[in-house]
Amino acid sequence: MTQTEKKVALKPLSDRVLAQRLEQEETLKGGIIIPDTAKKKQETAVVIAVGPGKKKEDGTFESMPVKVGDKILMDKYAGQEVTIDDDEYIIAKADDIIAIIE
Repeated sequence: MTQTEKKVALKPLSDRVLAQRLEQEETLKGGIIIPDTAKKKQETAVVIAVGPGKKKEDGTFESMPVKVGDKILMDKYAGQEVTIDDDEYIIAKADDIIAIIE
């Protein structure tokens, strides 16, 4: 199952997005292995689930700017990190998404 096909028992509310950070390279040239504590946080992620959008005054919802499977760039320290079934995810507001990577 690929990252975009994952089924997670977590549905974001409002204008929030559930995403999974993309893994960075763990070994440098020359075979040096970087420990987890020294790795910088990746700003790129794949969208796993999206909320319905922000509710407007008339009761309708604003459409979300991203969809499941989109590769995104977001603020470095955006959102709340959560662990589900040993997989790490981030829940962030749609406003924390800087761009969609094509």
